[in-house]
Amino acid sequence: MNLASIIENHPAEDPVLISRGRVTDYGTLREQVAHLRGGFVGLGIEPGDRVAILCANNWYFVVNYLAILGVGAVAVPLNPLSPPLELERELASVGARALVVGPSGRDTAAKVDVEHLPVLEFIIHGKGAEAGGVALDDLLVAEPVPIVERDPEDLAALIFTSGTAGFPKAAMLSHGNLLANIGQVLALRGDGRGESDDVTFGVLPLFHIFGLNVILGAALAAGASVLLVERFDPVSAIEAINKHRVSVVAGAPTMWAAWASLFSLEPDSFATVKVATSGAAQLDPGISRAIKDRFGLEIGEGYGLTEASPVVTASIGLPYRPGSVGAAVDDVELRLVDTSGEDALVGDPGEIWVRGPNVFQGYWNDAEATRATVDEDGWLHTGDVALVDDEGFLYLVDRAKDLIIVSGFNVYPAEVEEVVMEMPGVRDCAVVGVPHPHTGEAVKAFVVPEPGFALEEDAIIEHCAQQLARYKCPQKVNFVDEVPTNLSGKILRRALR
Repeated sequence: MNLASIIENHPAEDPVLISRGRVTDYGTLREQVAHLRGGFVGLGIEPGDRVAILCANNWYFVVNYLAILGVGAVAVPLNPLSPPLELERELASVGARALVVGPSGRDTAAKVDVEHLPVLEFIIHGKGAEAGGVALDDLLVAEPVPIVERDPEDLAALIFTSGTAGFPKAAMLSHGNLLANIGQVLALRGDGRGESDDVTFGVLPLFHIFGLNVILGAALAAGASVLLVERFDPVSAIEAINKHRVSVVAGAPTMWAAWASLFSLEPDSFATVKVATSGAAQLDPGISRAIKDRFGLEIGEGYGLTEASPVVTASIGLPYRPGSVGAAVDDVELRLVDTSGEDALVGDPGEIWVRGPNVFQGYWNDAEATRATVDEDGWLHTGDVALVDDEGFLYLVDRAKDLIIVSGFNVYPAEVEEVVMEMPGVRDCAVVGVPHPHTGEAVKAFVVPEPGFALEEDAIIEHCAQQLARYKCPQKVNFVDEVPTNLSGKILRRALR
């Protein structure tokens, strides 16, 4: 088996990608990927090697992703908007041997200090060869090579996540994990194959597991096509949906909130859409009802996490219940466990535990974090709290951990706090998530200055922006005399909120 084989058996003339105004069919994509596999083999890329991808949602990402998988290497998608220092940390932590840079990642990649990355041998540029780099065009004319067979447990991708606790780490997802969840997603449509004439709106970032496997992976497996969108604008997005007759729209709550607040949209704006879903963070039931009332479109909510490849529950095919994330998908076992370790009663909250073929292999080079997250019986302890009603519908209640979710992206407070504490004049710092009307939550920092230091809010935010992705940076900084803690010294984040 190999996840890259999902594009192999579809009609050659069927469209697969719409990217930057150009349409690529399955036959052409298969040829391009086969040649690129040959190019990677020519560089000496071997099964198990980590190859990072620094690309936005476009053709460059997809052809490289499939070729990396096809030679048995491990794809490591990275955020092209991350600052250089963050990219350096991520590349170093997984020991990436090669980095593929798309047009949107060129400026950032040029600032990465490769002297700190002795394992990194190749930087492959999608637009011409930079000094000391390799041109993607040269690799695309190599002799094609066949897809390498892999076992279900072999790694396919490393996806950076904040995890259920701790600093960001790379979740190990195997070919079997990703294929299992693709099958679970397609089964929601009824026949397990999806719809080959679907056009999926691909705006969710492909470096995020939702965009990578739910949007891209499921569409490719079904033989459908993906409209790849690099930047979201609510008005142009509607124009594109109508122009390309998009039938599947999946997005984060911020996207649906933007459309709900755009009162100039016509009632038939989503006339071609058959399936609408929201994920990555909780959707305000009021927004869901507004979309239904104005456009007649029912948004199916789901729940998942990177460690589950990602979908755990979904509401597609179930009665409309705004606020619910549905029920477990096929082959997923779900438990709600109370604080005493027993299964929670109906209507009572409990931590979500998940078990199934889509549950990940653990965290890269972090056995301790893996043991803390997946128990000996294979249950993934998510850290999220939910309750189930009499009809079996699941409702998210809270997070057992301190994770902050900004526009669907995980932010762990300890990572931000460490960066703030590096700044001269900072004695102590605590970070929490606070409600935000557009992003769901925003990062807020409470900073204790050293005596005699005059710290500025803007300086702290800018310091963070040099080392962290923008969504991780504090939007607001409050200066305080002390950070509240309990008797054991743990920060009382609820008090700060």
